[in-house]
Amino acid sequence: MKLETQVNLASRTTLGVGGNAAHFARIETEAELREGLAWANARGLAVRVLGGGSNIVVADAGFAGLVLEIALRGTEVTRDGAQVRVRAAAGEPWDDFVAAMVAQGYQGLECLSGIPGRVGATPIQNVGAYGQDVSETITHVATFDTAHSAVRTFSNEECGFSYRDSFFKSRQPGRFIVTQVTFQLAATAAPAVRYAELERAFAAQRKTSPTLAEAREMVLALRGAKSMLLDAADPNSRSCGSFFVNPVLSPEQFSAFVVRAQDEGSIPQFPQAGGRVKLSAGWLIEHAGFPRGTRDGAVGLSTKHALALVAHAGARAADIAQLAQRIRQGVHERFGIQLEPEPVFWGF
Repeated sequence: MKLETQVNLASRTTLGVGGNAAHFARIETEAELREGLAWANARGLAVRVLGGGSNIVVADAGFAGLVLEIALRGTEVTRDGAQVRVRAAAGEPWDDFVAAMVAQGYQGLECLSGIPGRVGATPIQNVGAYGQDVSETITHVATFDTAHSAVRTFSNEECGFSYRDSFFKSRQPGRFIVTQVTFQLAATAAPAVRYAELERAFAAQRKTSPTLAEAREMVLALRGAKSMLLDAADPNSRSCGSFFVNPVLSPEQFSAFVVRAQDEGSIPQFPQAGGRVKLSAGWLIEHAGFPRGTRDGAVGLSTKHALALVAHAGARAADIAQLAQRIRQGVHERFGIQLEPEPVFWGF
């Protein structure tokens, strides 16, 4: 394991803000992972895991412990009739992996195209978009248990998946480091076109039976139109993507919300199991007085998507945190709803 000190983290995140990691190591094997954890444990240092850097906000003071960049690579495909089992190492770039699966005609991930980051992060967040979640196709998640210095593999059920959540994120955060994810895909199925925006886009083209490749390209086009792709030429793309989780309300909470929002016209709402209702965080933000393009010094909202906080030239992590708090407070005061950030905050 090659250990470095005072390594810049801003350049390793999509927001491009934050200070240095006091200690840093790029992990390419599970042996190096064990070595890095043992080194930090012997010195009483906290450990953070870095993937593609698309879902973290690093404090301006940086992080005083050890940052492990998970760079485990490799995929293994096993086909059994119409079913395809794919094992992917945690360090595989997510969109490259999705593109490869689509190119081979394997269905199950096509609507998750264009999402930055790496494979290992997807089960933690239960990454989803355009009507698809990784929980639909993940069968097993291999991890390293930092509490017991042992390997542990989780079944889909043991992962405790729910909307943008998992066992790893909310019940045992930081304890398990993902090393490999196994997916079960379909070799002969049609793409999952079941999201209203995606359906409308294909309807406008009069395309009733799109291919997997066409579904991927359409998702990329839709994400690009919202500046939700990594693009150095797009001033809106220096972000974490969606900064807040769409809130899911109980029937009682939704009734109270409707009363407070009765003057706002049509409200986007998405029925969930158990009578719960999912709302659009972007809609809440805009209707709480933060329109797209809102600026607060060197930070602001995307001009195309109110759910994305953008770091412009000269932005600091503190500026991002301050705007996020203003938005949360504004939405809570207007609608009585507490928005929860999607990215993880390091060093705050």
